[in-house]
Amino acid sequence: MSLSPLLWLSVLLISLLLTMVGLGGGLIFSPLFVILGVSKSEAASASLFLNLIAAGSAAYTYSRKRMVDFSLSIPLIVSSSLAAPLGAYLNVRLELRPFLITMAVVLALAGVRMLMSPPAEAEGTGPEPAKKLVGGIAVGVCIGLVGGLLGIGGGVFVVPVLIYGLKTPTKVAAASSTFIVCFSSFTGFVGYASMEAIDWGFILPAAAASFVGGQAGARIMSARLKGRNVRVMFGVVLFGMSARLFYQSLFGP
Repeated sequence: MSLSPLLWLSVLLISLLLTMVGLGGGLIFSPLFVILGVSKSEAASASLFLNLIAAGSAAYTYSRKRMVDFSLSIPLIVSSSLAAPLGAYLNVRLELRPFLITMAVVLALAGVRMLMSPPAEAEGTGPEPAKKLVGGIAVGVCIGLVGGLLGIGGGVFVVPVLIYGLKTPTKVAAASSTFIVCFSSFTGFVGYASMEAIDWGFILPAAAASFVGGQAGARIMSARLKGRNVRVMFGVVLFGMSARLFYQSLFGP
């Protein structure tokens, strides 16, 4: 697949907007590439790499501003990184139709999450250390498995779990999420790279756009997060892409 100017701009904007809410862009990249006709394994591997670059770019900025909760992030990083290659292994052995339906359902659920505002009590001081460890390991396994399977990095699951399950402040949850998904994206990508050739001619130029977008998104969010507007906008986009994938699973491209 070639990187046209329009696709380059799309990668940049997707990375910019999604890093502001704790995502690297994989949530959009993977289904977008599938819709464009790329095979599901190639779409997932490219998505994970771009997700790694965007999230890593943003995480660097967030960590310098002391917005990442490392004690909360490490348990999720270890367990999700170990589980992500298994998700990649399952992807190449899954038929296209159930893959598309699974992705469509995940996107629809993500759209619902984007439209939800965190409750006031979730803006507390954060979870206790023991809850961070146990909850982080259990959640990380699920996130790594599903993120590796779908090529989305898992950030869409990390943010709501941190906010609603572990009572983490919204900005800390979003910043920590970008740090966490770097690792599951990397190990998931390595899983794909070990099984088939990677289209570096497309991935590397796209990665440059993803890096720029991640930097811009992190700087905007660290100054002032307009979470509600971004969630609503991407909720609508996710519902649209979910409907498109459902249609593709039933009637073909």
